[in-house]
Amino acid sequence: MNTADQTLFLIKTRGPQTAQQLAALLDLTSMGARRQLEAWQEKGMLTYEDVADKPGRPSRRWLLTEAGHARFPDRHADLTVQLIDQVRQLFGDAGLDKLIASREQASEQQYRQHLAGARALPDRVAALVQARSVEGYMAEVQTADDGALLLIENHCPICAAARQCQQFCRSELDLFQRVLGSDCSVGRVEHMLNGARRCVYIIKSV
Repeated sequence: MNTADQTLFLIKTRGPQTAQQLAALLDLTSMGARRQLEAWQEKGMLTYEDVADKPGRPSRRWLLTEAGHARFPDRHADLTVQLIDQVRQLFGDAGLDKLIASREQASEQQYRQHLAGARALPDRVAALVQARSVEGYMAEVQTADDGALLLIENHCPICAAARQCQQFCRSELDLFQRVLGSDCSVGRVEHMLNGARRCVYIIKSV
């Protein structure tokens, strides 16, 4: 991955960044980082907001535009939306529910195979993160201050489908709970469809 692509990738996975933050991450000078950012801005991939988060001069934070987000894989969004519309027209909402249930069942089988042998909750979450990353979700896991695990998905390769049919999102939340087990609780605390830049699930032992 070249420096220009790394710039977009870091903003996608870490959220809005200043030129100084990106310079440190990319091992560039602040001027070099600014050149990368301004080049992407000229192409319509980045924009910025000036945030007064401390006394003095506001800090300029760079973030992806809609076109910038669209550079990341979306699994043929237009075709997916058309197929959802056609299933709904031909078979009604009941037919669409059957389609989602079938997809969920296949995913559950795949995830259970991936989690096989992972006993401790952190190991199960790490295995699920790996499986989701392979599917294009750019997933990672972090530990919250209270010890809860945060499953973070920085990209949604089926976002267009989820916007068209929000049962996909409800399906995934239930699916995570089942494959991770009854000794934990899973909740969604950030959601792209509600305007967040990523989806975040909080996982706690019970």
